[in-house]
Amino acid sequence: MTPHGPSPTRIASLGALAAALLLTACDARPAGEPVVRTELGEPVESVSSQSDQAALDEAAAAELALAQGNGPCQSVTFEGVPLTHCIADPEQHRIRASLAPSSGANFGTIEGWAAGRNESDIAFVMNGGMYDDNLKAMGYFVQDSDRLVELNRADGSGNFFLKPNGVFFGSNDRWRILDTETFLRTIGDRPQFGTQSGPMLVIGGDLHPDIQDNGPSKAIRNGVGIDASGKAHFVISDAPLSFGQLARFFRDELNATNALFLDGNISSLWNPATGRMDSRRVGPLLVVETK
Repeated sequence: MTPHGPSPTRIASLGALAAALLLTACDARPAGEPVVRTELGEPVESVSSQSDQAALDEAAAAELALAQGNGPCQSVTFEGVPLTHCIADPEQHRIRASLAPSSGANFGTIEGWAAGRNESDIAFVMNGGMYDDNLKAMGYFVQDSDRLVELNRADGSGNFFLKPNGVFFGSNDRWRILDTETFLRTIGDRPQFGTQSGPMLVIGGDLHPDIQDNGPSKAIRNGVGIDASGKAHFVISDAPLSFGQLARFFRDELNATNALFLDGNISSLWNPATGRMDSRRVGPLLVVETK
């Protein structure tokens, strides 16, 4: 059963809080154009966002979005590109890895995976890494503490092998992203979930050194980043964008200390709150469940 949202008075209070925060933000924006978040209620005059403001009003905006029935995902625009930004909060969510079905009706899709599942348990699902011809993960992959694929340290062509690549992993309420070599050196215990992909987009607050500011390759892309508070930010573009644009969004707008590219062209999202169900061919999945 869907819980009742906040009262109109609560929503109005949140709106007032967001307006107050807009007035108090004063620091200069880092590189990158302003984010313009989709208005969920009455249209308001567009105001340039700043990183300090984004950090302060994120919780209020997320709660307001939830009240309006959009779940943990919001529509945003960055450097002229529409994106969908979904937040997983360790206090409200748990994350696990899964695989799209390799046979049957709707095989290789989130829709095929979702068949027969309890929708009320799902916050959102996003594709979670690159796969081979059998829809199996190309790199390290852990599902329910069972390691299905070993860490891949090979060299090769393609995005996965643009070093440093990395691993998104976690257990219980702690989620992390590390480059592959650091993961190998420092992580001894097997996590409850893990997926390897590449390239890293943000490494210790810096952009991947080989990613151009705005290269010629543009595609539907998605990635995941972790901020200083431990929240996981999942981002999928709703129009083609460059690696540089996606990386800057994680660094400049979300203040992600580490971020990992997940895949391109096949990038897909299921958001039960809005009914969005992308139908592209996928393999590994990252499932965000409500507690």
